[in-house]
Amino acid sequence: MDENAGTAKGVRQVGEIEEFKALAHPLRARLLGALREHGPATATELARRFATDTGSTSYHLRKLAQAGFIAEAGEPGHPRARRWQAVHRVNEWSAVDMAATAEGREASAIMRRQQVDILIRDVEAYEAALSSLPTAWVDASGVGDLLVRLTPDSVNTLWARFYAHVDELVAQDATDPAARPVSIVVAGLPRNAS
Repeated sequence: MDENAGTAKGVRQVGEIEEFKALAHPLRARLLGALREHGPATATELARRFATDTGSTSYHLRKLAQAGFIAEAGEPGHPRARRWQAVHRVNEWSAVDMAATAEGREASAIMRRQQVDILIRDVEAYEAALSSLPTAWVDASGVGDLLVRLTPDSVNTLWARFYAHVDELVAQDATDPAARPVSIVVAGLPRNAS
């Protein structure tokens, strides 16, 4: 992880469909994720990371900046030398508001599938590295699923407690040299009663 990573602070509440659509583009989501994980970078560095051309990468970075998800890091410079950084640590939105329109439902579906794609990439990378991981990490790693009966209020309580506990653990481990980035993907999706 880059020494400048983690400089983004706080939560961004995404309220407008146009903002949400800016996030729903697959390359933009990956660019924002890389800026959050690795810290500030130029379009050229990000294009190299994702095997895209610099022009396309610059275009998508400008779209993220226009929507307020990223900003220039430090002094403005030549467009190709401009360094970008994430503005917020995480984005949130109202699932109810997004489900109210066809555009919102489409953008939400794209975001959910991107999250599943991240999980697949992380599982594949984990499996490729499994033989070289320390035993403690092998023991701590895993993927699980549960099927439980809950009310919508209980699911919302679960989310709140889960994220609060994650924040506590991140703060606890912030200076521990044994800590490393850990991908956590969670879902709570109702099934039909039948």
